[in-house]
Amino acid sequence: MSETAMVRAQDVHKSFGSLEVLKGVDLVVEPGEVCCVLGPSGSGKSTFLRCINHLEKLNAGRIFVDGDLIGYRERGGKLHELKEKEVAEQRRSIGMVFQRFNLFPHMTVLDNVMEAPCRVKRENKGEVRERAAALLDRVGLAAKVDSYPGQLSGGQQQRVAIARALAMRPKLMLFDEPTSALDPELVGEVLDVMKDLARDGMTMVVVTHEIGFAREVGDKLIFMDGGVVVEQGPPREVIANPQQERTKAFLGKVL
Repeated sequence: MSETAMVRAQDVHKSFGSLEVLKGVDLVVEPGEVCCVLGPSGSGKSTFLRCINHLEKLNAGRIFVDGDLIGYRERGGKLHELKEKEVAEQRRSIGMVFQRFNLFPHMTVLDNVMEAPCRVKRENKGEVRERAAALLDRVGLAAKVDSYPGQLSGGQQQRVAIARALAMRPKLMLFDEPTSALDPELVGEVLDVMKDLARDGMTMVVVTHEIGFAREVGDKLIFMDGGVVVEQGPPREVIANPQQERTKAFLGKVL
């Protein structure tokens, strides 16, 4: 198995009470790869994504990001959970964009993007301001730096959320159905930003229903159902010629 992997998940299990949501998920994502995760609602996709940055604790298995065991320290074959401060330190290098934008409504767009580098990393405010302005320009929102989230469309808010995640200079970006809460005509502007990131070599794990994006941008496609990886491979191959009946049935409904 790859020693250089950006993400390496080994036999990941996660339950909520008696409900077993993840039943032994294995995954390798290499640096610079875009891994798209498809699957029906309730298949465990979002839960798995949240496990990667330890927003959910594992019941069994291990997840490594850039060689670091996430959320735990291993001693004598046993896992011991890290302190919250140590987990927060690990999360600094993992950007996450959710379905909902979670912007601070009382802060301008620029201040939303500057907040984490200034408060969490205690970086120089002037340097952070320059970087934040450049990121907002990159996502097509240079004219909105002084606006408040409530003055923006959903697509614009999601682009601010992406700029905010990038402001921490992550080595890995996680996207949890970033376009599912958007009006259809706003989806393209968010996907365009994500395509631009992919072209720049950002490692991304994207839970999505956007089959076209997966086909065009993805390096790897994972189809999950019932808490397991049913099928994986190059997106064009899996979409055009799925090998598993469950994958065929799902794609037959969404294509």
